[in-house]
Amino acid sequence: MGNAYFMGIDTGTNSSKGVLMDESGKVVALHATTHAMTNPKPNHYEHDAEKDWWGDFCTISKALIEKSGVDPKDIKAVGASALGADCLPVDKDCNPLRKAILYGIDARATDEMAQLTEMYGEEQILAWYGRPLCSSDVMPKILWIKNKEPEVYAKAHKFLTGSSYITAKLTGEYVVDRFLGLASFNPLYDPKTWQPVPKYCEPICRPDQLATVKEAADIAGTVTAKAAAETGLAEGTPVITGTDDSGAEAISSGVVKPGQMMLQLGSSVYMILGTETLVDDERLWREEFIVPGLCDISAGTNAAGSLTKWYRDNIFPEALALEQEGGPDAYQTMMEGVEAVPAGSEGLVTLPYFAGERTPVNDPKARGVVFGLTLSHTRAHLYRSALESVGYSIAQQIALMESHPEVHLDRIIAVGGGTQNPVWMQIIADILGKPVDTPLETVGACFGDAMMAALAVKHPGFESYASLTSFIKPGRTYEPDMEKHKVYETYQKVYRALYESTKSLAHTLSDAAVKE
Repeated sequence: MGNAYFMGIDTGTNSSKGVLMDESGKVVALHATTHAMTNPKPNHYEHDAEKDWWGDFCTISKALIEKSGVDPKDIKAVGASALGADCLPVDKDCNPLRKAILYGIDARATDEMAQLTEMYGEEQILAWYGRPLCSSDVMPKILWIKNKEPEVYAKAHKFLTGSSYITAKLTGEYVVDRFLGLASFNPLYDPKTWQPVPKYCEPICRPDQLATVKEAADIAGTVTAKAAAETGLAEGTPVITGTDDSGAEAISSGVVKPGQMMLQLGSSVYMILGTETLVDDERLWREEFIVPGLCDISAGTNAAGSLTKWYRDNIFPEALALEQEGGPDAYQTMMEGVEAVPAGSEGLVTLPYFAGERTPVNDPKARGVVFGLTLSHTRAHLYRSALESVGYSIAQQIALMESHPEVHLDRIIAVGGGTQNPVWMQIIADILGKPVDTPLETVGACFGDAMMAALAVKHPGFESYASLTSFIKPGRTYEPDMEKHKVYETYQKVYRALYESTKSLAHTLSDAAVKE
């Protein structure tokens, strides 16, 4: 009997990445591609699902098979994850009817959130979500299509999220995992039966327009002949339901029990902390996690890697030009002089709300702020302040989580592209005043997809979620400098007050920009 392999492919905001893993958990091939996120109007963020999601999946799948030389028949299962939760209407042949409306970064449906809150009442909304409606919820996005694009709505066979679409393209089956379905599509599914609730669906969509809820590691179906031709996979290969990128990355980080936190530093920040029970806090989110029996409390900062990219493109254009001419990575060049800037950037505080903000303010009209500028500040100060602002956001949200007595935080595991910047990682540890671990290899959500694929077919060694942690090798730990932490505490207070001090002005600017 030959070796067994498992494929995982994850689609993110600006790129997609795939891995082929053998039965010992060893990575035998990696491949990544990039794609563009469009921002056609303020608060509107979209992807071309056919090109960016399915196109990337096919490209990566073929590349992994070619790079590894593995016979596709030896790939025993496939898992896909994607940024979530998105809203993509498709026709009966799974063709997208419009560009995909992205996750919480897309805040177009504010009118629909108000409409639904008025319809159901604030008390009922809080009972369902433990917080007010926010831009991460799919129900308002579907209603936005119904209100604003009735011709698209009329043709919609299904309303899918990213992972659902990719799995449907692979298998012909429309499924969504319990983690995404019950939380992001809340309250359209009954949390006990996992079936659509007609009375809640009726104002939004028909029950049959929703995908079937399964566990993330359930087999959704097998690769069709058409999908095999497009991906290079063998027809009949089992495909799991899949999940969102943050959930899959949390699995790859070892979040399989209470007290473990994944800190995902990608285009945005996403934090998932395992908890024993659902914890209501209207400033944060809570769900029943992918691992059966485990809950989580989570939070998201809209701008992290996307903020550093903005600095690269607009403040450090010569660093990008140097990279394009064969020089060092632009982000490496941008760090020159940053470490020499003292903690607190000599009195400079940034609000990283360059794309509005999710938790804890849940305000799509929030705006970025650089506060405290003097003539002595340089680009290095500005950039360090931006990096610090992400740390302040993380610290603010962790403090909210830990304010609940039933929540305990035992370990922080940082993953994502941001972990490649050791200065930034140390800044975050210093601001938090807590150790931050990184795995030996930061493969990402696609590794979680591959592990769940192995779990789905019950391959030896992958019998349970708990067993997956044996395949995660520890890497570097960033210990906090407590003297710097004390310095940061003062700036943290300014950071927390800055939003409230500028909120009304930010809303005025946001409203004015929309009218233009």
